[in-house]
Amino acid sequence: MFLTITARGPSATDLSHLLHKHPDKVQQFDVADGVAHVFYPERNDDRCTVALLVEVDPIALVRGRKGRDADGFSLAQYVNDRPYAASSLLAVALGRVFRTAMAGTCRARPELPGQRRPLELHVPALSCRGGSPLAEQLFAPLGWQVTTTTVPLDPTIPAWGDSRYVDLRLNGCSTLADALTQLYVLLPVLDGSKHYWENRDEVDKLLRAGERWLPGHPDRELIVARYLRHHRSLGTAAVARLAEVDDAEPEAFDNAVDAEPPAQGQPVGDLSAGDSPAGSAAVAGSAGAGSTEGRSTEAGSTEGRSTTGPLSAGSSLADRRRAEVLAVLREVGATRVVDLGCGEGALLRDLLADPVFTRIVGADVSPRALDLAARRLDLDRLPERTRERLQLMQSSLTYRDERLAGFDAAVLMEVLEHVDPQRLPAVARTVFGWARPNTVVVTTPNAEYNVHYKNLFPGALRHRDHRFEWTREEFADWTQDTAARYGYTVRVLPVGDVDPQLGPSTQLALFTRTDATTAENNVPRRTEQ
Repeated sequence: MFLTITARGPSATDLSHLLHKHPDKVQQFDVADGVAHVFYPERNDDRCTVALLVEVDPIALVRGRKGRDADGFSLAQYVNDRPYAASSLLAVALGRVFRTAMAGTCRARPELPGQRRPLELHVPALSCRGGSPLAEQLFAPLGWQVTTTTVPLDPTIPAWGDSRYVDLRLNGCSTLADALTQLYVLLPVLDGSKHYWENRDEVDKLLRAGERWLPGHPDRELIVARYLRHHRSLGTAAVARLAEVDDAEPEAFDNAVDAEPPAQGQPVGDLSAGDSPAGSAAVAGSAGAGSTEGRSTEAGSTEGRSTTGPLSAGSSLADRRRAEVLAVLREVGATRVVDLGCGEGALLRDLLADPVFTRIVGADVSPRALDLAARRLDLDRLPERTRERLQLMQSSLTYRDERLAGFDAAVLMEVLEHVDPQRLPAVARTVFGWARPNTVVVTTPNAEYNVHYKNLFPGALRHRDHRFEWTREEFADWTQDTAARYGYTVRVLPVGDVDPQLGPSTQLALFTRTDATTAENNVPRRTEQ
C-alpha cells in the first residue's frame, strides 16, 4: 500500500516539521500486521513530497483469526488485496506513524499546524466499493478537487471490465491535520470493511478524528454507517454524540415531553412518566428536541389538532404555545421558517396549514423523529403544492449547517432545556452567529411556575430529559447576553397562564436581527411578561 502527500509553495518544506519525520532519513515503524516505511522522494524549495509505504504480512493477518471468515476458503485468507490496496490497514498505519500531525501539534513550530496550505494526496490503489462517484461524494464537500481513474480488472482483457479499485488524487488547500484525519476516516469507509474487530472504542476514534469536519459533512450519516457497518448500535451512538446528546439515546432525546398545568378539577398525574398534571399522557410535548407534543390518549387529546384557528378556554399549554409562536411569526412577516428540533412535527403541521408560510423546514437530530414526523404529517398524501413547501432534514444545533441559513425565522420551541448548559454557547453560535435569520423565536419553561405542579418535588424538573429550567431572571440574562453578542434585540413574552408573582408557565423570547430588513419597530408590540 502506498500514499504520497505533496506540499507546494514557498513553505513546502514545512511538511517535514509538521510530520515530525526527518527528510534525509528513511524511517521504519512497526504497525499492526506489517511494517511502514516513511521517506521523502522529493524535497526542494517549492515542492516537498513524503511517501508512506506499508508492507503487510498476509500470514500475520490470518494468524489467530477466529469467527466466520476463518471457516471460509482457506487460500483466500492468504491471497487477497489486503497487502496492496489502500484500506483500513493504511488508515491504521497513518494513525500510528503520523499521530502527532493528525492531532495538529508541532512543538518546534507551533504556528504551523493551523495554517492551510496547498496539498496533493495520491493513493495509487484504493479499494472503493462505490467507485469514483462515491469518492467524489465524500471528498468534494471537504474542499478537495477529486480525480479518479478506475483500474481495469485486467488491462489485457478489456471484456472483464473495471475493478472496484481506483487511483485517487486529491488537490486542495487544507491543514495537514484535516487532510490526514479525513484519509484516516474515509479510507475504510470507501473500502467498506475493516481488518480488525469493531468495538465501542471505534466511536471515540471516529469522533476524535472527525471532530473538525465530520459534523458538517452532508453525508455524515453515510460515513458513520459505513465506518461502523457491522454494528448498528455503534452507529446510533456515534450519530447521537455527533448531535451533542451523548448521554442520551436519540430516541430518548427526541421523545422528550414537557408538562402542562392541570385542568380545573382533574387529578394530578405523574410528570416523571411523561404525563401532564391532569393525568393525560404526554399532552404538552416539546416540539424542540423531537417532541411527542399533543400526544394525549385521553379525552381532550391534542393529537392531530391544528392551532391555526381560535383556541378554546380549555386548550392545552402545548396548543397555546404553538399558537403564540405562530402569531409571532405572522407578526414579523416571516414566510420562510425553520423549526429547529422539530421532533414529530406538531408545529410543522400548523405551519403547513397556513399558506402564508411558503418555505418550511423541519430539522432534527434523530432520523426516527423525522420518520415519525413524515408519517404524522401524511407527507405521501399531501397535495403536491403543499408538499413542495416542506422539507425534513437531519441536523444538529451545535454544528454549522449551511442548509439552515437564509430563513426569515428560526424557531426553538422547548429545545434549550434539553441541551447541556456547557453546550448552549455552541447552539447560540450556530443559530445566531452562523444561520442568522431575521427572527429567532425561543420558548422554554419558567422554573418559578413549577410550584403549580403538585406532583413535582421542590427543585425537580418537569421532564427527566431536561438538563435545566430557567427562572425569569436567568432566561432574561441569557437572552440579553445572546442578543448583544450577535447583533439582535430581544423581547420576552408570556405564554400560558400567568401567576402575578411567579410569571407565566412558559417564556417566549422574540429576537430580531438589528440589520434585518424587517425592523423591530415594524413589529406590533405584544404584552411583555
